[in-house]
Amino acid sequence: VTTEKIDYTLVLDGPMFERWAIHLTGGAKKYDKRNWLKASEQEELDRYRESAMRHFIQWFKGEEDEDHAAAIFFNVNGACYVQDKLK
Repeated sequence: VTTEKIDYTLVLDGPMFERWAIHLTGGAKKYDKRNWLKASEQEELDRYRESAMRHFIQWFKGEEDEDHAAAIFFNVNGACYVQDKLK
């Protein structure tokens, strides 16, 4: 029985997994694949947080010029990644 184990397939439900992947694919074309993994300093953590907040406000206001929800996912993930590196 796997009830005590993490079910990673649950993140595939809904639209966000694909939208986040599309966002990362666009970034990889522009900046290189997994370039965001180079972030490791407080300054980068601050930028991720600021960007997440900007995109959240844009998403909340209903702006559709880009996929702000996917950008929120990207920036929160990046911030958490850097936070873990700084510990």
